[in-house]
Amino acid sequence: MTHKPLAHPLYCIAHRGGDSLHTENTIGAFNDSLQLDIDAIEIDIWNVGDELLVTHDRRLGHTLPGYGRLNDFPPEQLLALEMSCGGRLARLEEVLKLVGDKVVLNIELKGPNCAEPLAKALESYCRDNGNCYEQYVVSSFDHHQLFELKKSMPEVRRGVLTFGIPLDYAQCCDAIEAYSFHSGLTFVNKALVNDAKRRGLKVWVYTVNEIDDMQHLSEIGVDGVFTDYPQRVIDLNNVRRKT
Repeated sequence: MTHKPLAHPLYCIAHRGGDSLHTENTIGAFNDSLQLDIDAIEIDIWNVGDELLVTHDRRLGHTLPGYGRLNDFPPEQLLALEMSCGGRLARLEEVLKLVGDKVVLNIELKGPNCAEPLAKALESYCRDNGNCYEQYVVSSFDHHQLFELKKSMPEVRRGVLTFGIPLDYAQCCDAIEAYSFHSGLTFVNKALVNDAKRRGLKVWVYTVNEIDDMQHLSEIGVDGVFTDYPQRVIDLNNVRRKT
């Protein structure tokens, strides 16, 4: 099937590692995505018992077997759980080592009290492995944690997550001195994109899996998309470059 070329190429971010390829937020998903021509990988982290664990949900029962709230279990017990794919939870340090400097890593803070231990983890990893902070974007719906991160580690780029359309559009990014504005697909529109661009922000939209949505977002000026199907974005980008 021939698809209409994009207005401009889209920055391709494998959402939770691109979970059409493998169970989300697992080493298997990240390995699979790294075999593709992606630009970035997005992961989610929770602070559980002072361990930064890579997972999305606040409760067991989706990817992790069992029932209950994530933070009601010690990290060692969670790390021992086996998912249906045979994989296990990863620590943030494992993912930092796996991704290295191959692609940009977007780290989303999902729960409370992540900013300080994340700053320490990134400082330690970059110091010991020669990585630069430009390798990372830290995002969250918790703008207070992003502001905290700005104060403790201003070198790391910050992405502000929203779902709807704030009354002041992307003004929430100003105090955080954000690099990027991350909007939900449902409500994003050209006025919101234009306001973010006027503020010097990259505009990345989640979660974009359908080709017609990718085409529309490219037309209204969106820079990049979080997708479970990174190969679709790659194919559209290739068509764009050929034309």
